[in-house]
Amino acid sequence: MGSAGKNAMQQRFAVLACTLLLSACAGYGGSNLKAGAAALPEVIASMGEPAMRWKDDDGREQLAYPRGPAGTQTFMVFMAPDGRLERIEAVLDMEHFARIKPGKSDKATVLRLLGPSQPQWTMYFKARNELVWEWRFCDSWSQMAFFDVLFDATTGIVRTSYQRPDLSGMDGAVPACGRQVR
Repeated sequence: MGSAGKNAMQQRFAVLACTLLLSACAGYGGSNLKAGAAALPEVIASMGEPAMRWKDDDGREQLAYPRGPAGTQTFMVFMAPDGRLERIEAVLDMEHFARIKPGKSDKATVLRLLGPSQPQWTMYFKARNELVWEWRFCDSWSQMAFFDVLFDATTGIVRTSYQRPDLSGMDGAVPACGRQVR
């Protein structure tokens, strides 16, 4: 294949990649959905199939949309009993992390609060009989950070940890990560 053919193929690939990227970002956090107006089919059409769902006795429904491993956010969508959107919350922040109560919160509570962690960030430590779930997020300083929830299978105690790794580059600059504010 000549260089003209390679260039044409590269251009087509670039256009396809940009189109896919833009279409994927359009409903990333549901910013195009209006509370009180959007119905469940619209939410799913915009944001995709949720990773997890919970249905309450009163007919309310909660949908979890983790946007990792490359993303730094999980969105919780709350649907009213009438099937209309109540609200969308970005839940990977210090306010939501503070709701996890050491020694009291269990796996079901954590999942409903933060959604699932990424499977590649889930670890089991046999020597401590401890399961660790980890989420990557943008902290209050707009820097990449990690939040862990540790479940001790022996005592039932739940604890948490927060860490911000040094991700500075060769020039010493720390890359900022974007936070979507709703």
